[in-house]
Amino acid sequence: MPQTFILAALLGLVFAFFSGSLQNRLRVLFGQNPALVWSLPPLLTAAFAGAALVAGVLSLPLALSMLAYTSAPVLCVFLAGPNSAKKPGLLDFLAILLLWLPLEFGAGSHWVPRPAQGFLHSVAYGIAILLGLMLFLCFRGFRGMKYVLPRRPADLWLPLAGFAATAPVLIAVGIPIGFIPLPHLPSAGTGKMAAAVFLILAGTALPEEILFRSLIQNFIGQRRGDNWRSLAAAAFIFGCAHLDNGPQPLPNWRYMILATIAGVAYGKVFRKSSTVVSSALLHTMVDWTKHFFF
Repeated sequence: MPQTFILAALLGLVFAFFSGSLQNRLRVLFGQNPALVWSLPPLLTAAFAGAALVAGVLSLPLALSMLAYTSAPVLCVFLAGPNSAKKPGLLDFLAILLLWLPLEFGAGSHWVPRPAQGFLHSVAYGIAILLGLMLFLCFRGFRGMKYVLPRRPADLWLPLAGFAATAPVLIAVGIPIGFIPLPHLPSAGTGKMAAAVFLILAGTALPEEILFRSLIQNFIGQRRGDNWRSLAAAAFIFGCAHLDNGPQPLPNWRYMILATIAGVAYGKVFRKSSTVVSSALLHTMVDWTKHFFF
């Protein structure tokens, strides 16, 4: 129960940043006193340490590694300055990599016993998303992240249209290359299938869309133009991020191919919609369908 509460609290904080007034207040606060951004590493490290304590695995090396993890991207954006850039620069890209790659490669996992790794990885993932939102949405104040709730009907029908166009392509490619089997009827109950929609949206789709669309695709687009080249580059990066995922042998080039194709669709929906929620909904539909029907 305490672990569930911790994860729910982190999710609630991530959702709280959909508030435009909260975003604006933090932008003003950081603009008036940029040094306040240095309060984030100790606060987030304390939250992680509390979660590790609940899991019974807290240690000094683990806490110090989280402090280093949260401090490195803060240093990058602090040097770049608050609300100051018309376009993202090298320090911003470095900060994104410092948020993403340690989680991608499981840095620090050797200090965590295997039974607690799943829980603490989820906590670290939530902390990374929170830190990314505070640094880029509020401290740096970049445009185009689209971290708002759906505002118009198109934000809801675009994911449906994207799914109708993309699912047949993913199936037509995925079955011949051996990534997915032939479709089958689900064996899970309707309650489990319904609950999975929210779990996939909150635990996988929205966090990945914040990273790969709100940050990476958006930032490439600001630097190189919001065009197909930028979309394709972000989709390829998204595909490469799945090379170390199972269940096939690693590097999983089958997963990379399918994720790249899906990334093009997610990126297209992100470009056409007014919110990252749209691409997250499409992402959810694709993952949910694969999980229960393939």
